[in-house]
Amino acid sequence: MNRREFLHTTAFGLAAAALSPAQQYDREKRRRVGLIGCGWYGKCDLFRLMQISPVEVVSLCDVDSQMLSEAADMSAARQRSRKRPRTYSDYRKMLAEKDLDLVLIATPDHWHALNMIEAAKSGVDIYVQKPISRDVLEGKAMLAAARQHKRVVQVGLQRRSTPHLVEAKQRFIDEGKLGKIALVEIYCYYHMRATENPPDTAPPANLDYDAWTGPAPMRPYNSLVHPRGWRAFMEYGNGIVGDMCVHMLDTTRWMLGLGWPTRIHSTGGILVDTKSKANITDTQTATFEFQDLRVVWQHRSWGDPPDPNYPWGATFYGDKGTLKVSVMSYDFTPLGSGQPVHRDVTYELEQYPEDKTEKDLEKHVAPAIRHHMQNFLASIDARSRPVSDIEQGYISTASCILANNSMKLGRSLSWDPQKQLVIGDPEANALLRQEYRAPYTHPEA
Repeated sequence: MNRREFLHTTAFGLAAAALSPAQQYDREKRRRVGLIGCGWYGKCDLFRLMQISPVEVVSLCDVDSQMLSEAADMSAARQRSRKRPRTYSDYRKMLAEKDLDLVLIATPDHWHALNMIEAAKSGVDIYVQKPISRDVLEGKAMLAAARQHKRVVQVGLQRRSTPHLVEAKQRFIDEGKLGKIALVEIYCYYHMRATENPPDTAPPANLDYDAWTGPAPMRPYNSLVHPRGWRAFMEYGNGIVGDMCVHMLDTTRWMLGLGWPTRIHSTGGILVDTKSKANITDTQTATFEFQDLRVVWQHRSWGDPPDPNYPWGATFYGDKGTLKVSVMSYDFTPLGSGQPVHRDVTYELEQYPEDKTEKDLEKHVAPAIRHHMQNFLASIDARSRPVSDIEQGYISTASCILANNSMKLGRSLSWDPQKQLVIGDPEANALLRQEYRAPYTHPEA
């Protein structure tokens, strides 16, 4: 064993020893892994998995040949065998090899459903990025496929595994220190919406743009789209609500043990930045109604946040105290007398020194992804549902899509969780399914 392997094994062992019983997994098993979507977050997820388990990265898939080759080189350098993974431009051919134990999916949102359902049919367990789908019926079909094929599916809503947020939930919400909670404000004030307006061009030679577009409507290629800029367009995702609200709505649902909202209302639009080619909203609010609770979302991609320490987060208002949570920290403030409590994000830079130098890694998020992967592996070994099971991802994703549909229609939507339909609104129910571009076929539950 060389020094690199010794350090890796030592860090791996220390981390595993600290796991809760629900996160215990076979630390020696060489699981065979594939990745579909080799961009920024695909590699981020894969490399965190490699940090906590001696997996063998067998195959990679992407329609960008340059991105694919770079990911293969990086994976070979990181894995113990030093073998270069096989590479594919068609995920179906990769899955048809039938030589994988689990697959990570980090393609753009409009591809998630087809990728995940095919992976479930092939008999692998799946880690799929959020939001799980571009429309509601895609998500319903994904849940059905997971259950039909008895697959463990973890969704990349890793706030459920963020160490300091797990602590905040247990210490303040579960113990009742906030009292009665009737309002949660969730929000994002990042200036994350594309502001450029570059001309349309021919796609680069390394990108199969037709395959990249897949079931989405065909738009002229634009440099904003790839890599990483596709969220600027509703054709590929669900805007900032689908990207950022889904995290904080899911955090709220997890912390408070909530299911489906019964009524959803949203308003917004492009109110400030009218010159960008982006067609997602720059300003939007949404209210998710639960039985005796209101969860209110707001995003602005302009101006300053009300609290600079919480530009993206959730604030729980109870009659005994207030709890603010974010990816960076939490703050509990009791009503009246009592000591406020502050906690910062837990970094693990000494246990995992490669976090210090990895390009584009969000260092504060790395521990949450690792814990999420540990829960995923433990659930695979136990054949149980993970903390962010596909059903939870479906509820949070669909709720955000319904908010966008409410804004589009200009009215509130009442949701029937049993029938999986908007009550008394055929026009709204027609929006539960987006048209697929030929020859692609929309999945059915």
